[in-house]
Amino acid sequence: MAEWYYIGHYGQLGPLTREQIDELIDGGVIVRDTYVWRNGMPQWQLADSIQELAPNFKAAEPFSAPPPPPMAPGFGMSSAPNLGVTSAPMASRYPSAPPQVAHSGQYAPAFHPLTSDRSRVLAGVLQLLIPGVGRLYLGYAAYGVMQLLLFPCGLGIGWLWSVIDGIVILAGGVKLDGYGRQLSE
Repeated sequence: MAEWYYIGHYGQLGPLTREQIDELIDGGVIVRDTYVWRNGMPQWQLADSIQELAPNFKAAEPFSAPPPPPMAPGFGMSSAPNLGVTSAPMASRYPSAPPQVAHSGQYAPAFHPLTSDRSRVLAGVLQLLIPGVGRLYLGYAAYGVMQLLLFPCGLGIGWLWSVIDGIVILAGGVKLDGYGRQLSE
């Protein structure tokens, strides 16, 4: 029966069966410090602290993901990207007891997305003033560079695109930054 949930790179995932959880542990997707939960547990717990999952970690080979590629400084970005990691420990970002939400006859924990440190209003104003800079500020490098490159072209294609994009950003049409975090006002 599918009853397991875990918090991965894309938020809360599940429900999963025990066999699926075992496969994810073997594949290195669920690691020792991944938060997991199922019905009957009072709160989210680290995967290796659950007695029935702990033997899988002893059998699985250690997995380490490659480090992220370095970002070049410039275009309004800092030398190191903020990928939503805060100084607060993981346990303080998730509720101590999962909220009860009806889900297919079962109760499932709710997930709250991370909030970006980027401002939607500032991005929209930057986009209106200098083509592409608002998109670069939000972390959408490809859009920003394309708008910057098209700006000097004839007929004002880059300028028109940038103005319309700035209005869309200010109106709330862009809800997430380039890292998938919820934009602040």
